[in-house]
Amino acid sequence: MSGLDQASSHPSGRLRKPFFGALRACGSALASLPRLALDIALPTLCVSCREPVSGEGVCATCWAKLSFIAPPFCARLGIPFVYDPGPGLLSMQAIADPPAYQRARAAVRYDEVARTMVHALKYQDRTDLAPTMGRWMARAGQELLGDADALIPVPLHWRRGWSRRYNQSGALAGVIGKSANLPVIGNALHRVRPTLQQVGLSRSDRALNVQGAFKVPPENKSTVQGRRIVLIDDVLTSGATVDACARALLRARAASVDVLVFSRVVDTLQAPI
Repeated sequence: MSGLDQASSHPSGRLRKPFFGALRACGSALASLPRLALDIALPTLCVSCREPVSGEGVCATCWAKLSFIAPPFCARLGIPFVYDPGPGLLSMQAIADPPAYQRARAAVRYDEVARTMVHALKYQDRTDLAPTMGRWMARAGQELLGDADALIPVPLHWRRGWSRRYNQSGALAGVIGKSANLPVIGNALHRVRPTLQQVGLSRSDRALNVQGAFKVPPENKSTVQGRRIVLIDDVLTSGATVDACARALLRARAASVDVLVFSRVVDTLQAPI
């Protein structure tokens, strides 16, 4: 019998493994105590109703109020239809005013709970919401992501990025990129001039506000040229911002541009088809 076999057959050798296993388990438990104490002292609250939740940031009641977008919807804009008109049918909006991007998809309608989540991520440093929102987006955009070569988040102007300290679209793109195994090209597209907040502007004013605001610098064109891009943003309202971004990317010779957002405004007053 070798020395190693003798050591392992010795009673002290047989006791050593359980002892060190228990020691490691105790170490892990002790390491988690600060986090446990923090969770007890400062429990995570539902971003919408402020009730305590575990992990997701949205309680079951508020989660049930979210309107997830599922087929049938417009093949171009992702606007949900009231009934199924058949495969590939476009909405009246897509026919009358087709965007520069190829397809758009959203995880949820922009309702009260979705608005609260978006504002918390964007303005209240609730970056803990990005993993949940990003997973929902990845599920809603499976078709787009399966065809894509890269993700590009809608950029902030450097002044706004400095004041917010992070780009919420970039945080969402990071989650989706890991889920779909796609690279995120964060510096390909630049917002070259500051723009007004789009909130409260009319559709025509929104388009004018972002006209010429985005550009792919010459040194970054090689990262875009010939690639199928998915633009990532938090909200799609009129589509003016992502349309301006798509035009800039297509001018830089991107092969195609799709759009994936967390939520989109659905105008229930307009006929969906």
